[in-house]
Amino acid sequence: MRKYFIAGNWKMNKTSDEAADLVREIVQTVGQQMEVEVVVCPPFTALSSVAPLLEGATVNLGAQNMHPASDGPFTGEVSAEMLRAHFATYVILGHSERRSYFGETDTFVNKKVLAAIKNQLKPIICVGETLEERKADETVGVIERQLDGGLKGVDEESAAGIVIAYEPVWAIGTGKVATPKQAQGVHVFIRGWLENRFGKPVSQKMRLIYGGSMTTLNATELLAQQDIDGGLIGGASLAANSFIDLVTAASPEQG
Repeated sequence: MRKYFIAGNWKMNKTSDEAADLVREIVQTVGQQMEVEVVVCPPFTALSSVAPLLEGATVNLGAQNMHPASDGPFTGEVSAEMLRAHFATYVILGHSERRSYFGETDTFVNKKVLAAIKNQLKPIICVGETLEERKADETVGVIERQLDGGLKGVDEESAAGIVIAYEPVWAIGTGKVATPKQAQGVHVFIRGWLENRFGKPVSQKMRLIYGGSMTTLNATELLAQQDIDGGLIGGASLAANSFIDLVTAASPEQG
């Protein structure tokens, strides 16, 4: 039985003080529950203010990105070692905004994945198609390419701790949402691909989560799908009430 996984991707929002206030509210309500794995991913500048507030709580700290190198002349970047120094457990890699705005390739995402694993960080690897690709019936091909490129060189033991986030690009921040049937269909394909790559026991352990305008209005139906194990939450993670409601929606006793 896979534990549901709810992660908040705050993107470029919240100052250090605002981040601390938000985390205090989250921890106060869901910081001791064990049914759902909860992760908050604030901006780099807020990691130091958030990390101490998570001590003793069941909420994990994640980062939104990292560079594959351990150090060097990479202005504006941070390394896996820097994230670990703030006690980060997870890191989001290959988000569509990184791919589209900053030109990140599958090869570059793969370098990050391998560097994260080497430094005991668990990757949340994002995959997903654009609206044009979906209309052209290219969804499966796009997902397959991103999985094959992003997971190159990853062994079975490391794969078990990786989270795959399916985020249809056309549904991110647009208010549009893949129907439960659409989302489940892609998740089934991903699960099958992972089984072929890593074997059934590993594929059954890996969490596959949905990212793309998940809110309290659609979460219950999405989370009821057999292969949707949680959500990568954008806008709804910026307010404590809506984020907590999504954690509650993922709780087995609510299902």
